[in-house]
Amino acid sequence: MTDFQLAIAALAAVVLFLHGLHGLSRELQRVGGEPLRHWLARTTRSRTAGFALGAGATALLQSSSAVSAIVVTLVESGTLAFRGALPVLLGSNVGTTATAWLVTLKLTQIGPIAIVAGTLIGLLPWRIRVVGRMVFYFGFVMFALDLLSNALEPLHGDPRALALLNQADIPWRGVLGGAVFTAAVQSSSVSTGLAILLVQQGLLTTPGAIAIVVGANIGTTTTALLAAVGAGPVARRTAMANLGFNLGGALMVLPVLGVATALVVRVAGPGGATVATAHLLFNLFVGFTFLALLSLRDRWRPTAAAIE
Repeated sequence: MTDFQLAIAALAAVVLFLHGLHGLSRELQRVGGEPLRHWLARTTRSRTAGFALGAGATALLQSSSAVSAIVVTLVESGTLAFRGALPVLLGSNVGTTATAWLVTLKLTQIGPIAIVAGTLIGLLPWRIRVVGRMVFYFGFVMFALDLLSNALEPLHGDPRALALLNQADIPWRGVLGGAVFTAAVQSSSVSTGLAILLVQQGLLTTPGAIAIVVGANIGTTTTALLAAVGAGPVARRTAMANLGFNLGGALMVLPVLGVATALVVRVAGPGGATVATAHLLFNLFVGFTFLALLSLRDRWRPTAAAIE
C-alpha cells in the first residue's frame, strides 16, 4: 500500500468515525433533547448535580463538544444561568472519557453486530425504531474504529511515521499536537480513540498518548467558541469559561506531566487502559479543582462586594 493509499484509508476511517459520533449524538438529542434541556435548567441549581449531569449527558452523547454547544445555546436563550452552566461544562470533560474506555475494552469487534441489530430493530414500529437508530450508530462508531485500527497497521514499518509519533513523548509537543488535531476534527473522542489505538498497536508510547489526550481537552473547546460567535455577552463568557477551565487545567498539569505520567505508567504499566485512567484522573482533577475555586469565589463574594 502506497503512502497516499494509507493516508486516504486512515482519513476515510476518521471521517466515518466522526459521522458515526455525530449520528449517535443527533439521534440521542432527538429522543432526549427536550428532557435534557429541562434537566439542565432544573438541576444546575446545585453544582454537584450540574457536574454529575454534565458527565452523564456527555457519556451518553459521546461528545463533550455537543454538550458544551447545547450549554452555550441555553445560556444565550436565558434557560440556563451562567453560574449553573459552569459545573455542567466541567462535568462534560469527565463524561467524554467514556469513549476512551470503550476503545480500551476493545468493543470495536461488536460494531458489525450492532449495525445489523440496529437495522433490524429499525424495521419495527416507530417507538422502537428510534432505539434501532441509536444501536445502529453505536455500531457504526465501533466499526469505524475497527477500520481505523486496520488502516494504521502499515505504519509499523514506516520510520517517518514512527519518528513523528515519537514527538508526542515531549509533553508540550504532545499537548500541542492533541489540541490542534482536536480543533481540526472538532471531536476529542476522535483524538483519544486514535491515541489509544496507536498505543494498542505499539505505534505510540503511553506517555505520548497521555500528552495528546490532555491537549485534546483544549482543542475540544473550539466547538463552544464557534457556537458563541454572534451570540450575546453571557454566551461568549460561558464559552470563554470553558476554554479557561480546560486551558488552565492543562497549564497546571504541563510542568509535572512527565513526572506524573511516569508515575502512572510505573504503577499501572503501559497500555491503553493506563491512558484511559490518566485521562479520567486528569479531568477529575480539573473538575474538582475548579469546583472548589468556584465555591471559594462565592464564599468571598459578599466581602468583595462590601469592599467595592
